[in-house]
Amino acid sequence: MTDRLASSIAGGARPTVLVIGGGINGLAVFRDLCLQGVDAVLVERGDISAGASAASSRMVHGGLRYLEYGELRLVRESVQERNRLLRNAAHHVAPLPTTIPLRRYWSGLLTAPLRLLRLTRSAHHSERGAVLVKVGLLAYDAFSGAGGPVPRHEFRGRRRSHQMFPALAPEVRCTATYFDAAVAQPERVAIDLLRDALEANPRSRAVTYAEVTGVEPEGAVVTDAETGETVVVDANVIVNASGPWTDLTNAALGEPTAWMGGTKGSHIVVDHPELLAATGGHEMFFEHADGRIVLIHPMHGRVMIGTTDIPADPREPARCTEDEVQYFLDLVADVFPGITVEPAQIVYRFAGIRPLPRADRTAPGAVSRDYRIETSEDAQGRLRLSIVGGKWTTFRALGERVADQVLEAQGLSRLRDTRDVAIGGARGLPLSADDRLEWAADHLAAAEPGRRDELLRRYGTRAPEVLDHLRDGEDHAILGDRLSIREVDYLVAAEHARTVSDILQRRTSLAFEGRVTREVVERVADAMAPRMGWDEAQRARQVARCVSELADGHGVEIGSPVG
Repeated sequence: MTDRLASSIAGGARPTVLVIGGGINGLAVFRDLCLQGVDAVLVERGDISAGASAASSRMVHGGLRYLEYGELRLVRESVQERNRLLRNAAHHVAPLPTTIPLRRYWSGLLTAPLRLLRLTRSAHHSERGAVLVKVGLLAYDAFSGAGGPVPRHEFRGRRRSHQMFPALAPEVRCTATYFDAAVAQPERVAIDLLRDALEANPRSRAVTYAEVTGVEPEGAVVTDAETGETVVVDANVIVNASGPWTDLTNAALGEPTAWMGGTKGSHIVVDHPELLAATGGHEMFFEHADGRIVLIHPMHGRVMIGTTDIPADPREPARCTEDEVQYFLDLVADVFPGITVEPAQIVYRFAGIRPLPRADRTAPGAVSRDYRIETSEDAQGRLRLSIVGGKWTTFRALGERVADQVLEAQGLSRLRDTRDVAIGGARGLPLSADDRLEWAADHLAAAEPGRRDELLRRYGTRAPEVLDHLRDGEDHAILGDRLSIREVDYLVAAEHARTVSDILQRRTSLAFEGRVTREVVERVADAMAPRMGWDEAQRARQVARCVSELADGHGVEIGSPVG
């Protein structure tokens, strides 16, 4: 363990680029550079996609409400990237019918032009009416383009709306349904990006649980979070992709900045069959009376409810508070008044800080979700690129833009266009459900049907590689068809998992679904210990850490699994 950093980083070529941050945007930059043959090192202070990227609302969307603020470039790019992800990450990204319940017809028509012309960015405290939503959806469809991968929007009157969603509040006059997309587990897309990068350029390196803590004339100082070991990384270019922590990273590099102004977004996940049925498989997306956007999102057989938009300090851990929980429970009654959600039905809660640009005189919900790249040089003439802003959907386009700046600065040419490059397990994956079943029957015939489905859902066309690993040793189930001892070993060996929480919260969706018990935590730790070289004390610390994160950080009791 003592020389983990040195052996990991020095094992590759001298890096041209140091990418700081293993969230979705840092990984997009890293992958794009590796595809261009650039030697890079990625450093992440925690696990891959464990920060803001893991705390998203699981939506891949163009941003319908951004139209009202005149952010046409962002909406156009976001819709294009959504459509690409439906093809390039088809193993994890799927169309999502999104329904807006509407109580008024004309509300919002007076203030919308002011927002469109950017004459105001104030908070919106009156519900948008059907006419305004109709205009927005017509424009949204135009951005999506005819013949795209998702259908055009549809309006329903009162009778049809209540026939389709019987539990809706009686005062709902109509509903509008449009299509975006959902990503079932964004952390797995992040892992695929990392693996794609290292496969494309084996000279590049990625190190987790290591943080940039300072700078010397020779380069950036990277410190191992577990051992305190330090290594200096000498790279021509530094890309600061640390999201909400961008200013803090720049301060560590000797260049204080004040570009970020992130807000906290929290969510809860509930096991509630009645609420799940009430959604009809649609995300319910609407505006609360206080102007905040609300989503009730069916996923993994559970229902996710969010989100908040509260100013946050990136130096403090983001936590979903009891006040936020009560706010979410009350929200359900706003649209489904006959359905009550109790705190005991919460199986998971999570929070993160959005990497928004500083906008001191703008209401949090109105802060732009667009991104920009700040450029500077250090005393030794090294180029430094800092990413300010950005959202999950546009990660590929952002990565391309940053990579192009790096290539230009280094006098290099782009070798590959990433717009149509499939991500990880989407390569060669059939798009239709029937064809996928046939593919799985051909390529995963040695697995039992339930296990086969799980492997295909989690890994896409990388599943046969995983199955080979499972069969190359004695294997036992940890949680039915969902996880086994040999799969845990694979996740450590091939997917950079280093803690029990990495396995249960990010490599799988078991924590999200509320299926983690103390026994599951113990068994995962037992499976990891030989590969990680843990002694009994280290193993016990891992168990305690995971239980603490789930119980304290997420407010979930580690007891009997839910159904």
